[in-house]
Amino acid sequence: MSTAMLRKIHINGYDVLSVNSGPWRVCTQADRLGAFASREEALAYAAALPARKNRSGATANVK
Repeated sequence: MSTAMLRKIHINGYDVLSVNSGPWRVCTQADRLGAFASREEALAYAAALPARKNRSGATANVK
């Protein structure tokens, strides 16, 4: 029985990951934005995207 190998990098608020030496994917928590043959291509794509911020921790201005 074999186990899956996950390689994951986080850049600019995006996850860049590969499972079992498959294609590198650039993802958010909800969407897959692209798949690439090399890690360098995926990292360049993620670095070119605008920085992403989590919306779950939205704060209100309270006086």
